[in-house]
Amino acid sequence: MIECVSETGSTNADLLARLEAGEQISEGTWLVAERQNAGRGRQGRAWFDGYGNFMGSTVVHLAKGETAPQSLALVASLALYDAVLSLLPEPQSLQLKWPNDVLLKGAKLSGILMERVRDTIVLGVGVNLAQAPELPDRATIAIAAAAPPPTPQAFAKTLAHHLTEELQRWRSYGAEPITRRWLAAAHPEGTPLKVHDGDGVGLNGTFAGLTEDASLRLRLADGTTRVIHAGDVMLSE
Repeated sequence: MIECVSETGSTNADLLARLEAGEQISEGTWLVAERQNAGRGRQGRAWFDGYGNFMGSTVVHLAKGETAPQSLALVASLALYDAVLSLLPEPQSLQLKWPNDVLLKGAKLSGILMERVRDTIVLGVGVNLAQAPELPDRATIAIAAAAPPPTPQAFAKTLAHHLTEELQRWRSYGAEPITRRWLAAAHPEGTPLKVHDGDGVGLNGTFAGLTEDASLRLRLADGTTRVIHAGDVMLSE
């Protein structure tokens, strides 16, 4: 089920509040807004709410007491990748970047934010369908730069379908095949990366794959490998 509203503060915040109030929200339910006046990205960033872009949130229910596995970020980004891929005349221009970014022609196309209430993950997704913001620290792009963009409502149906499929695969077969598929869609090993880890420490290195728990492996100049569990990652020149 897809619920559409013309404007709200944040679809993630709305679903979080409903869960906290005791509402039972079933998987497959999406809340989609035409505009957000308090949208949030990762690490507290504001999210650009350009008209015609997709801004929506859904829920993923975890097994009782289960810690949210980091591989769920890979699940979400694969679903988003597949939803976008079908729109593009040049699918090879689409790439994944850890932890859950989708890049089009090397520029940031989307963002994913995951927040937890007890045993439920609220999954927020923003996609630049019609227009992209200008950011000082990274290149951005919209679908409209490569192909006619769908409406947010049409995109919601496509994304909901792909996320349902990816969740079924994840629950049936575990993280290992998800990780393999994610790596096949990501930039290749050896790609130069700039990383600000969870402590704000800046690191330069090259992409060396993922660990079993879906953390980033960064190979440093001295040949050692650093495991990054959380942080900001950008492709380096």
